[in-house]
Amino acid sequence: MNTAKPPVMKILDAQDKELMTVRKIERDGNALIIRGKIFGAMPMVAKLTPSEARAAFRLLDARTLWFLLTLLFRKG
Repeated sequence: MNTAKPPVMKILDAQDKELMTVRKIERDGNALIIRGKIFGAMPMVAKLTPSEARAAFRLLDARTLWFLLTLLFRKG
């Protein structure tokens, strides 16, 4: 019997309280679909389009973009 839990990603607020649990990220045509629960209770499906992804990158300065690129290799 396999008791391994499926992978999840948690998004936390400034006080380290859980805002959202992401259970699945998948492609739907040219969009990215994010499925999860908000506050551990309300199911949510979010859609990220190419134009909104470009808008997100415009919010980043060079220093934050570099941090984002190296985030996977940091301890934590």
